[in-house]
Amino acid sequence: MGDKRTDYISWDEYFMGVAKLSGMRSKDPNTQVGCCIVSQDNKILSMGYNGLPTGCSDDVFPWAREGEDPLETKYVYTVHSELNAILNYRGGSLEGAKLYVSLFPCNECAKAIIQSGIKEVIYDSNKYEGTAAVMASMKMFDSAGVNYHKYHRTEREIKISL
Repeated sequence: MGDKRTDYISWDEYFMGVAKLSGMRSKDPNTQVGCCIVSQDNKILSMGYNGLPTGCSDDVFPWAREGEDPLETKYVYTVHSELNAILNYRGGSLEGAKLYVSLFPCNECAKAIIQSGIKEVIYDSNKYEGTAAVMASMKMFDSAGVNYHKYHRTEREIKISL
């Protein structure tokens, strides 16, 4: 009997990889965010990425970041990856689950995370650190007992040929 492989990826690498791969589905030309929700026993429950609601054509609605008319920007139409993953889940309760996300959640997503019962958030980037949205998220997570921490990158490169 041979020895088992030792170079397999960790659970954190696996789930953050799934989150980042999910983000690659986003049609947003500037920001692609992905999310993966995982049960306490390391089963993937749901995934999501930032995009338009079902039935809203990504060829018709705007992807602009700036404009005089807010209705001509993406912000009033897009659903963030975390909310998409929560809404995509069809299995009942998310109580006690972990959420892996490529970008730290905004305050609106933090509300949905808390309300859904998710207890841990692992994020890769916090490029909006210090903004009101991120500070509000942290304050709500702290108050609601949701643990959050930065993903510890291994710098492992994983190549998938499709």
